[in-house]
Amino acid sequence: MRGHCLCGEVEFEIDGSCFKLYQCYCSLCRRQSGSSSNAATIISAEKFRWLSGGEFISSWSKDTGFRSDFCSRCGSPVPNPLRNLPYVWVPAGLLENGGELEIVAHLCVASRAPWDSISLEGLHYDTAPALAEFIATLGGESRG
Repeated sequence: MRGHCLCGEVEFEIDGSCFKLYQCYCSLCRRQSGSSSNAATIISAEKFRWLSGGEFISSWSKDTGFRSDFCSRCGSPVPNPLRNLPYVWVPAGLLENGGELEIVAHLCVASRAPWDSISLEGLHYDTAPALAEFIATLGGESRG
């Protein structure tokens, strides 16, 4: 499956076409996405390849470890390495149509915006779950 930023300069490819997604409702993810939540997946780094546009990627990090990589031309969030682990965080909105994407978890539900309602389907976590547990929930990579 391929993906790209809004302007198309940053492009990537992921092995597989079926991915488990999550939505995070924390204030950082709301601000990063400009919406009620941030939909994404986490995949094995060996299944991820940059195709073009690496020179357009800029990064911003908080002391807490929160990291936001984005295209410096259009501002779209783009994939980034997950801490020092062999995984990559991938924003779902960048993925091209054609794959099977399923939301399986909702994170930081207790801190969602007061005007937001969420789906009853999938796991609900009031805060962020333990990372190992969470990666296992997502399968750590594609299902297909």
